[in-house]
Amino acid sequence: MKPVKKTKAEEPELEPLCCCEYIDRNGEKNHVAACLCDCQDLDEGCDRWITCKSVQPETCEKIMDTISDRLRIPWLRGAKKVNISILPPLFLLPVFLRVASWHFLLGAVVLTSLPVLALWYYYLTHRRKEQTLFFLSLGLFSLGYMYYVFLQEVVPKGRVGPTRLALLSCGLLLILFALYRAKKNPGYLRNPAPNDRALSGSQVECLNRKGPEKPKGFPGADLSGGLNNRAPKDETKDSPRTSAGSPAKGKEDWCAKCQLVRPARAWHCRICGICVRRMDHHCVCCVGESNHQAFILALLVFLLTSVYGITLTLDTICTDRSVFTALFYCPGVYANYSSALCFTCVWYSVIITGSMAYIFLIQLINISYNVTEREVQQALRQKTGRRLLCGLIVDTGQYNRGFLRNWHQFSTLGTHPFHHPAEDIV
Repeated sequence: MKPVKKTKAEEPELEPLCCCEYIDRNGEKNHVAACLCDCQDLDEGCDRWITCKSVQPETCEKIMDTISDRLRIPWLRGAKKVNISILPPLFLLPVFLRVASWHFLLGAVVLTSLPVLALWYYYLTHRRKEQTLFFLSLGLFSLGYMYYVFLQEVVPKGRVGPTRLALLSCGLLLILFALYRAKKNPGYLRNPAPNDRALSGSQVECLNRKGPEKPKGFPGADLSGGLNNRAPKDETKDSPRTSAGSPAKGKEDWCAKCQLVRPARAWHCRICGICVRRMDHHCVCCVGESNHQAFILALLVFLLTSVYGITLTLDTICTDRSVFTALFYCPGVYANYSSALCFTCVWYSVIITGSMAYIFLIQLINISYNVTEREVQQALRQKTGRRLLCGLIVDTGQYNRGFLRNWHQFSTLGTHPFHHPAEDIV
């Protein structure tokens, strides 16, 4: 007789979690109140720090992973995890700005160190290819805190009327709306259907047997270092060149990570882990074909609103002086703590506005020459393309069709997501 197969035991249903319970990274049920229990890595690190012994990097990573896993807030049907990268701006920015308002020298030191720390954190996360909400949190909280200081310290002085306050508030709302639009899908390339994927694989096999063809593009470009080889250094080995049939259809790239054929000017974002159509760069989010216009709009509205808020604040705390003069010479501003705080926030806003103005200028130049920031970096790294104004302008010569046509193409981005104009064919 054949043995009777045992039916698979039904898995017991999990009990619903209360508002303070959660499933940790080990798959076990845990409680928010037990966040300080079983901290062996933290105890070991503290013991080595007290005894003046070096703490291993692996121990630090374990401690940060444990903290990020246990940092939760009570919520319906289980405690929600809080991203630890959003917390530093919420606590450090008000503290730093208030300390900087105590004295002129403290203000110079703090306002100089803040951009340095932000750049250091950017390069640290960019090198590790990590996603972080630090810069989004810093940007949103900076807007909120500057607006709070303006309402608490500037408006009560009586020099800002309701019309000006309403105009500034509308500018802030427009910034948030533009950021919301910019955070949407930048034009991700999804994995194709299984049949399409098999077809792409056969194309890759066929082309590997035939050997790569030399692309036509900018003069002096070749497969080893030309602009048409759009794969960055870390993708060159995994992304062989493929052809989309006839030369009239242009050349396309095979992304080994996403397992799809990507069209011209599409790139694989190392941080998001997915290919983006006409990718420009990645800062707070990926900027691509579908959200590039919203990104430019957010920069423009931010610059106008920030300059207007700076002008209103300086006109209130430094009367009878022009804005430019009051920015560098405002006697007696540190005699009053309220005025000192406003003046410190003005300089913080000036630093942020200057940085955004530089990014906005670079974006305008790139749009005028129909080149993305990713293509500019590729051209600079491979020393191709025309460089003007000490490298501020980089013309790759591939897609530039003139100032008006370039801006017309930019104004129509995202309207036809599956249509590529003739200049996008490599």
